[in-house]
Amino acid sequence: MDLAMFVGGAWTPARSHATTTATSPATGEKLGDVPEGNRDDARTAIAAARSAAPRWARLTAYERAALLHRVADVIEARRHELARTLTLDQGKPLRAEAYDEVDELVTYWRMAAEDGKRLGGLVPNSSSPGKRALLIRRPRGVVGVITPWNWPYTMPAELIAPALACGNTVVWTPAPSTSVAAVALASCVAEADLPPGVLNLVTGPGPVVGDEIARNPGTDAVAFIGSTATGKLVANAASGKATLLEMGGNGPVVVLDDADLDRAVEGALVACFLCAGQSCTAGERLLVHSAIKDEFVARLAAAVRSTVRLGDPFDDTTTMGPLNNAGVAAKMDEHVADAVARGASVLTGGVRGKAFPTDLYWTPTVLDDVPADALIATDETFGPVAPVVSIGSLDEAIELTNASRYGLLAAIYTADLTKGLAYADAVRTGWVNINESSNYWESHLPFGGRAGSDSGLGRVGGAHPMEALTELQTVIIS
Repeated sequence: MDLAMFVGGAWTPARSHATTTATSPATGEKLGDVPEGNRDDARTAIAAARSAAPRWARLTAYERAALLHRVADVIEARRHELARTLTLDQGKPLRAEAYDEVDELVTYWRMAAEDGKRLGGLVPNSSSPGKRALLIRRPRGVVGVITPWNWPYTMPAELIAPALACGNTVVWTPAPSTSVAAVALASCVAEADLPPGVLNLVTGPGPVVGDEIARNPGTDAVAFIGSTATGKLVANAASGKATLLEMGGNGPVVVLDDADLDRAVEGALVACFLCAGQSCTAGERLLVHSAIKDEFVARLAAAVRSTVRLGDPFDDTTTMGPLNNAGVAAKMDEHVADAVARGASVLTGGVRGKAFPTDLYWTPTVLDDVPADALIATDETFGPVAPVVSIGSLDEAIELTNASRYGLLAAIYTADLTKGLAYADAVRTGWVNINESSNYWESHLPFGGRAGSDSGLGRVGGAHPMEALTELQTVIIS
């Protein structure tokens, strides 16, 4: 596959002509040679975005919306191709997950187009007679966008589409391990014929390209989705600029003794094994009341054995594919081994799969009696594991939730709405689901970490990124 960067409306190699090989985590096959951009490539893209910014900002919101809808039209027409590319490059099952992500990608572009039309300012009262005050939302200018590999279509779209809709131009660098999917998405924008320089894609290593985009004075704002460690580096590099950071999570799924266990088990399956557990909203730990823990764990392990099928992601019966890269697989190795060394029991899984095309297939795993201070219960594991920690009360669930350095999302199962709301009132997370999986979200609602946590700053979802990606200009009319 011929792969290139997209800069100033043209497909281009890296200036150095260096490339890296993209390999499928699903099949092990070579997908293509990805341009290995450097700081000069990033600077060229930033210059192209800055050159295009005035013209793009002058378009009406309705004109920009029409172009964004055109991108969505192209994505719809290329649905099958995009889904297959996603499965090859990221590893998620084609029927179970990849088509859903492409469909959600269309939603993000169309939603941003319409939200851009509705973006308005204010007319507050003036303190002086005969004057009018206008508060007008203006685009920041050039927005640097840095995105992860777990949802390589929708997570870029939930930043790029709103940024464009409210009049910014964009320089985007994706996670290197899903650069093939990124090129496919950029090609949809190219086919939709947006003005040159409005969206620019630079592939390459994050510490080089991402760092340049974040710190270069030519970018006016930086929007990031990814790990906490990388997010902190981005925030430091972008110091003084508007930033939007959606980072890691360790949000628990709490199961109280009055919970509907069938519903809780079903929610835990989604929480722990969607996208092979590679989600910032995954059920990184299950805090289960001791009175019902044994029954819950037995039901969960049986459900995992009967319903979670690890296999070829192009097989229609597969529900879980491989992990995306060696780093996340090695973390699974480390975290499971640490939990077992501390006394946890492996009820199912616990090892990498055998007889698969790559060594990135990790068996769906249930761990019982996990100590609350084990790595798998305190860090973001990002793998297909359900670690069960015993609790004795709602108060203990609140205490353990708030003891985490993360504050992204939590979920609780209980028959008592008063307890569910008490939990939501007490925990410091940006989102709480009551009687719903931790991996449930709606794309138009605000999503992000609570202040003071390691889960980020600001909100993604629907029109909410536009708050960070625009600024208020005050105009006085006398």
